[in-house]
Amino acid sequence: ELNMTSDDDFVLSYNASLVQRIASQTVVRSNILTGADAKRIARKAKELGVHVHAFSRTEGLITPEHNYYTDHEAKINELSITLKDFETLEDDEEIMKVMIIDVPEKLSVAHEQLPEAFFKDYTIVKSAPFFLEFMNPNSNKGTGVKALADYLGIDASEVICMGDAGNDHHMIEYAGLGVAMENASEDTKAIANYITDTNDNSGVAQVIEKFILNAE
Repeated sequence: ELNMTSDDDFVLSYNASLVQRIASQTVVRSNILTGADAKRIARKAKELGVHVHAFSRTEGLITPEHNYYTDHEAKINELSITLKDFETLEDDEEIMKVMIIDVPEKLSVAHEQLPEAFFKDYTIVKSAPFFLEFMNPNSNKGTGVKALADYLGIDASEVICMGDAGNDHHMIEYAGLGVAMENASEDTKAIANYITDTNDNSGVAQVIEKFILNAE
């Protein structure tokens, strides 16, 4: 729909763990996890009584067992699911990110019970009330946007980032203009320079018109 198919277009995926050109898939930056990380997180998820899935570079969306939230992730992103015992992963297998998922109440409790070491070893962000994401400690949307900006020779003051959830905080704080959507969580709005309309009311388009197309 966006017609972003040329080598002048870039994509930041897996919460910006991977930054690459779209057409050639040339990698600008890759900070990802390993199979050893996935096994460690999956063991903790089992101990805490919540579900887990991950994104493998070679196998796509993997999970030990079907669950509502993994099936939801697969449906909205049009992905197939591979059932896989995480203990069979090679320690050096390339894992883009790992997510523990469950009903919001259970996930919040699990989040609070994570060992302190996990917060040192991983970037941990909540992208939805039922999604808690684990990435390489050097990966988040802020460092990803910075990597692309540096690659293109763009200063942070020239960057606009817009978001509505916890996994957007790093890039909102990095950007010269950090924007929160009207439907964003209150903690996201608190760190933004500007609050636009909701996703459904073309909030992104309004920012583009105000600060780019009609900028003085």
